[in-house]
Amino acid sequence: MTRPTIFAKQLRRDSTDAERSLWRHLRAHRFFGWKFKRQQPIGRYIVDFVCFEAQLVIEVDGGQHPAAAHEDEARDLWLRSQGFQVVRFWNNEVLGNIEGVLGRIAATLTPLPDPLPQGERAKALRRTQ
Repeated sequence: MTRPTIFAKQLRRDSTDAERSLWRHLRAHRFFGWKFKRQQPIGRYIVDFVCFEAQLVIEVDGGQHPAAAHEDEARDLWLRSQGFQVVRFWNNEVLGNIEGVLGRIAATLTPLPDPLPQGERAKALRRTQ
């Protein structure tokens, strides 16, 4: 097992209350049928949540100091250069306004009306972009 994979497993075990709350809504294709993964290695980073089909990364941030904010900017820039859209929420947003958070996530996704066979969703998304 690679070092990022081991670290990602540890992060899944040690997730914050906000991450657990959001995961309850995203897991098992519950969110408009989209498949999300949590604490997923991408390049040298481990993102909180990712939907590879939609190229969407969701980060849940706690209190941080200016150096961490600078690192987040560099991370977001790299993820965007790889084709990902990055959406960030504060812990208190997730815990205090989960409906608003889910609404913002939904606004970044274009839900497909019917379930499609595996692999077909990505093709349909490319046709609409």
